[in-house]
Amino acid sequence: MTRALDREPCQDPLVPGTQADRFRILFVEDDERLAALTTRYLEGHGHTVTWLGDGQQGLAEGLKGQHDVVILDLLLPRKSGLEVCRELRARLAVPIIMLTALGEEADRVLGLEMGADDYLTKPFSSRELLARLRALVRRGRGALGPPRDRIQVGALELSPRDYGATLAGVPLNLTTSEFLLLRVLAERAGRVLSREQLLDLTKGSADEAFDRSIDAHVSRLRHKLGDDPRQPRLLKTIRGAGYMLAIGPEDE
Repeated sequence: MTRALDREPCQDPLVPGTQADRFRILFVEDDERLAALTTRYLEGHGHTVTWLGDGQQGLAEGLKGQHDVVILDLLLPRKSGLEVCRELRARLAVPIIMLTALGEEADRVLGLEMGADDYLTKPFSSRELLARLRALVRRGRGALGPPRDRIQVGALELSPRDYGATLAGVPLNLTTSEFLLLRVLAERAGRVLSREQLLDLTKGSADEAFDRSIDAHVSRLRHKLGDDPRQPRLLKTIRGAGYMLAIGPEDE
């Protein structure tokens, strides 16, 4: 079901000033009270929200590719949030933020490994949710600066204009966060970047939990690059310092 709630006047710095600042949100959540309150808040800030109550419906709607960002609860009827996330990610690069009532770090990391770009633990602040949504959409729209036509590091080639990436001519199916992280590393290939630098350069959250998610994104990137996690040749861990994308054998 899609619910459109009455919008309330909102005097807030997060209210978008132009149409370009407004975006279309797919919200998949089975808690009707939480969904209604959150939808009212987001619509009150000028955004369009499609609210659905189960995973099967959410997946079908998400695959239409008509939304700028997806909010996805972890525990959903008919199809779990993890399943929906995995299937959406296999087809689309739309930013996904997962909601979970579970406090275990392993559950949050699992969501990231399935392709989510960010997560938020319930209960959460609607204002924080909106700030995270805006950051994801800005990153997805290339708000990190003017895109270059092509970035090439050895056999790796990135196309920032369409978020495309290939390795030795083979396409890589990257999430928005994975692409942005790889782009930052590729633009500074051969240099070691700390987690703090990576968070700053990708405009990520600076909180401790998101800081740890850098490791999850790197792990997923290594898998997609075919890099051996025990002895990576491309995306290297520099113990106590951070990560580096190797330029060539001299970096090994």
